[in-house]
Amino acid sequence: MVTVRPYADEDFEDVYHLRRLSFGGPKEPPSTPDAPPGSASALVAQDDTGITGHLRVWNYHQFFGGRAVPMGGVASVAVQPHARGTGVAGRLLAESLVLMREQGQSISTLYPYVIPPYRRYGWEHVGTMQVALLTLSDLAATPRASVPVRPATRADLGDIHACYLRTASTVDGTLDRSAPGFDISRKLELDVLTVAPGEDGLRGFLSAARPDGKRLRVHDLIADDVDTAHALLRQLASWAGTITDASIRLLDPTLLDLTVPGGIQRGFEVHDFMTRVVDLPVAVAARGWPALAEAKPFTVDIEVTDPHAPWQAGRWRLVHEEGAVAAEPGGGGAVQMEARALGPWFAGSASSASLRRAGLLTGSHEAAAALDRLTGAPHPVHLGESF
Repeated sequence: MVTVRPYADEDFEDVYHLRRLSFGGPKEPPSTPDAPPGSASALVAQDDTGITGHLRVWNYHQFFGGRAVPMGGVASVAVQPHARGTGVAGRLLAESLVLMREQGQSISTLYPYVIPPYRRYGWEHVGTMQVALLTLSDLAATPRASVPVRPATRADLGDIHACYLRTASTVDGTLDRSAPGFDISRKLELDVLTVAPGEDGLRGFLSAARPDGKRLRVHDLIADDVDTAHALLRQLASWAGTITDASIRLLDPTLLDLTVPGGIQRGFEVHDFMTRVVDLPVAVAARGWPALAEAKPFTVDIEVTDPHAPWQAGRWRLVHEEGAVAAEPGGGGAVQMEARALGPWFAGSASSASLRRAGLLTGSHEAAAALDRLTGAPHPVHLGESF
């Protein structure tokens, strides 16, 4: 019989070998766990043969509508070969929903290796993590900028995070990189961490790793304005000759589209991610609703089918008033939504018409259109890192 329980310190080696079997890595485990205390929680599945499965939940916050919503980042879902296909992963996913709700993580996001199990438990595609490729010689035509740049120091870390947040808070799906899920000081371990000072903090920064080979790996290229973007792009151009190209994780994809003088290979890497609403009223209260800043009050009645999170199943009335939205029990259930519909709706990545065509939403067309008004759907949703 399989039981699911919280991960314990004594599980470290068994879990490491299970994760290595599933995802690869050195045979010998590291001397210390790879997740700092408080940054993540975990579950294990166990039967009379030992540990048969593992799941980790990172402690993150994800921007939607300009506000950082507590999010459980599900990762490292691994099952022993002999136990695959026996429901172990499903047990772990079901228990993770309970765990995340208890931890106040009202939404959950993951990168799927396989799609069907996550869809069965309510996750659905909402966006992408994208990496672009730039040929560095193409940056020679970047206009010169008078913006000064210099290497970052430990004293810059707070301003680096503040600069990052100014961009991230405007892009639905990005993480706020707050503690304990992130340690901003790890930026100092990168080969390149260049900042562009301004009168009130930093105007932008560039972080990158210089691995072996002919490619620079850019983690961040963040700029408040076009002059700063040009100054940082010229920093990249200075590597031409020793390095052929640079891969760049895209936080705001349009920044490079509008400032790079040469070509960009968008979609050099694309990783789809899936999101699930874990606790509807808490998630709705935590999200920002900028599309409603000037809208008159209105309500939308929905009915949710969610066998794996029964605490949010049933009828809810979404009440908009003065730019805020609340989910209150009750209402007439004018729109019927599957659990899988809640993630794309909450993220604003899919319109009610798309959800209807996918068989995830039924009921009143007029009420469904009001759901789109709440989120401003459809629009792109992006993550800037994988986990």
